[in-house]
Amino acid sequence: QVQLVESGGGLVQPGDSLTLSCEASARTVSGYSMGWFRQAPGKARAFVAGITWRGDITSYPDSVKGRFTISRDNAKNTVFLLMNGLKSEDTAVYYCAADQRNRISSKAYDYDSWGQGTQVTVSS
Repeated sequence: QVQLVESGGGLVQPGDSLTLSCEASARTVSGYSMGWFRQAPGKARAFVAGITWRGDITSYPDSVKGRFTISRDNAKNTVFLLMNGLKSEDTAVYYCAADQRNRISSKAYDYDSWGQGTQVTVSS
């Protein structure tokens, strides 16, 4: 398994932007696709973005399309999630995940490794 560490969460106001980072440590994520998920209290973990190893394919659900952008820097074993136009409904714990099969899946069970999560709170 790959060790993943998220950072960048915090408290922001509606309309603000925030960038989350996910760094793989102890082992490279070479060849892995990466995903971001979020989980709000009382709700299931939901897919918000995915990217292939080479970064040539990305995917987003309609709820964040046009507002969120996933990217990666393979030289630094880091994946980013740029979130623009944040809304109160974006409040959740955000997790990054790695899939050694280099797929983009919206299903949490397809991912092999997970980070511990970072809290994002959008509130005025």
